[in-house]
Amino acid sequence: MTILTELEKKVIASIQGDIPITERPYLDIAESLGITEDMLLVTLQNLCRRGIIRRFGATLRHQKSGFEANAMVAWKVEEEEIETAGKKMAASRQVSHCYRRNPSVEWPYNLYTMVHARDEESCREIARQLSGETAIDTYTILFSRRELKKTSMQYFTDEE
Repeated sequence: MTILTELEKKVIASIQGDIPITERPYLDIAESLGITEDMLLVTLQNLCRRGIIRRFGATLRHQKSGFEANAMVAWKVEEEEIETAGKKMAASRQVSHCYRRNPSVEWPYNLYTMVHARDEESCREIARQLSGETAIDTYTILFSRRELKKTSMQYFTDEE
């Protein structure tokens, strides 16, 4: 059983919501907790090292950033090419997510990229460019029509 210190609980609570969009977001968080930025970073690193924090990510709210269209592009890639193709696609400025999943008989796609653009035609053009750069020509584009849920777990709250 892992026991968390009060500081660790406060740090976890401070990163559950939106991270400040500033030049030094960790400094802003640290100041709100009354600690130094270095103390915050060391605490986060220790929580990660101990496996208490397993994932620390950011979500692009594409509508707020000026992108009106986003699409998941599902690619059918030969297994021996997936590492190379995935790295090339992930390096593209237009790709915010890139990951591999197991295909099935009904759904043969095994590599996925999320692209964001001003409109759907621009998303299609990004997919065509990625296809040309990787020589992967079997893919389908799934456009987002509406956002159903985008919330994070809340482990510690102000009430606790």
